[in-house]
Amino acid sequence: MSESVIELHGIVKRYRNTLAVDQVTMSVQSGEIFGFLGANGAGKTTTIRMLCGLTRPTAGRGTVCGLDVWRERHRIRQRFGYVPQRFSLYTDLTVIENLRFFGGAYQVPRAELDQRIETALGNFELASRRNARAGSLSGGFKQLLSIACALVHDPNLLFLDEPTAGLDPVHRQSIWDLLYELSQRGRTIFVTTHYMDEAERCTDVGFIQEGRLMAKDAPSRLKQRLEGKLLELHVEPVMDALPAFRKRSDILTVELRSGRLRVLSDDPEGLIAGLHKSWPYPELKWLGHENVPPDMEDVFMAYSLGHLNEMTESPRLTVTAS
Repeated sequence: MSESVIELHGIVKRYRNTLAVDQVTMSVQSGEIFGFLGANGAGKTTTIRMLCGLTRPTAGRGTVCGLDVWRERHRIRQRFGYVPQRFSLYTDLTVIENLRFFGGAYQVPRAELDQRIETALGNFELASRRNARAGSLSGGFKQLLSIACALVHDPNLLFLDEPTAGLDPVHRQSIWDLLYELSQRGRTIFVTTHYMDEAERCTDVGFIQEGRLMAKDAPSRLKQRLEGKLLELHVEPVMDALPAFRKRSDILTVELRSGRLRVLSDDPEGLIAGLHKSWPYPELKWLGHENVPPDMEDVFMAYSLGHLNEMTESPRLTVTAS
């Protein structure tokens, strides 16, 4: 059984009158790709900053690699790499100069540093750009350089805060291919993302809302909680149907997906039976329906809107209460 690399127990962060992180308890296992999901301002970045020893928890405790996140933060920093949301390298330095700087900052022995830099240049497709200034790189290559600098000291844990935000699909795929490879080598990846297709790729996923951890589990098990609750309704004209169905009390969420209404309901069979019995929309045409399997976007919407807050606890799920 793999060991826990990250442990949080009732951790809290308060900024004056703002409760940014509220009683979060969870663990992340060695070798996992853990996806941390939540809306803007939900507490994702604050949690990462506490784990990295960049801000002090108000209450609770946390450990990274068995070390206290605040009292032993200087020791922890040799154990992880951190890639923040915004590009934070030195734009006036070249690619290789940035790698040398961070290798020195992490006290990588000089005898090893040159080989590590050459390996990084090859692994991150940066060899042909070694003498380019970091500020001149495209967004995708800036992110690759950021990850390379975060890994130059060969840490076992990597924090990435929305690493693919704003990137094209090719560079997004390149970064995820790299994360898979790192995970296969035994490194633990802690990543925040707004892309639900990326959440599907994670080993484990946690949902945070208004600072509280609502659920933590494998994507497949999170989706199982919506099994049988989702329908696609074929109604025309669909743009007129959307506001009409959003007014219904027997529908939890409804959105437009691929030209159809994607509906979440506690009682989908009853919903369809009622519509067949008495169609209340003379201006709309009913063309049929089908049950559909949930995806991570459905799960995200259900949690964000508070429809899946009451969950059954499992060994890998922690739901906390204030």
